[in-house]
Amino acid sequence: MNIERLLQEALGSGQAPRQDRGQGGSTLPGGLAGGAAAGGLVALLLGSKKARKLGGKALTYGGMAAVGGLAYKAWRDWQQNRPSGTEADPLHLPPPPAESGFDMAQERDSAGQDFRLAVLRAMILAAKSDGHIDGEEHRRIRDRIEVLGLGAEEKAALFDSFAAPADPADAARPARTDAQRAELYLASALAVDPDTPDERRYLDDLARHLALPEGLRGHLDLEAGAARRQAGE
Repeated sequence: MNIERLLQEALGSGQAPRQDRGQGGSTLPGGLAGGAAAGGLVALLLGSKKARKLGGKALTYGGMAAVGGLAYKAWRDWQQNRPSGTEADPLHLPPPPAESGFDMAQERDSAGQDFRLAVLRAMILAAKSDGHIDGEEHRRIRDRIEVLGLGAEEKAALFDSFAAPADPADAARPARTDAQRAELYLASALAVDPDTPDERRYLDDLARHLALPEGLRGHLDLEAGAARRQAGE
């Protein structure tokens, strides 16, 4: 499966700056929600709620690299007992250290797959957690996937994620490390409106399935909130 093509075609064509790390350098795809302005999948999925739109906008600015950077910042603050969500530019944090476990392009999930697929799936499941996607919206999403320049395997991965129920246990299952648990939660937190009961309950259940320490979860929520605030400026 061509993961880079899947992320670019399905979720936006933007590219984040290359993060050179010697021979192990990687190009992380930016514009995770880059197709939103043009009616892309994320725009269809997140709907019109302000908190969701700001979460999608935050992902537009930073892409997968933003998820890793925000999760690493929250984890480090939790470890060092420092406040989170206070930085001036949360969407442009320095990349996590290469050996930190927060460089998603280098990580594999519990099944040995590219971890970015698990993050994408977690975001999709979270965005569906309030049941706002009806049959007509499902059809529009499927039609959109069909016209993307993707191979059969990439399309199947997207169809599977969009057709799956919003099950927090499913979203949590791929996590293999503490870093991956933090990233799955943060990506999910950006895809929901945390002020609505159904979506807050989904995040509660996800945190439980991920076995996130309560203190770490609080730091992750603060970083997600900071990203939304900057996206709304």
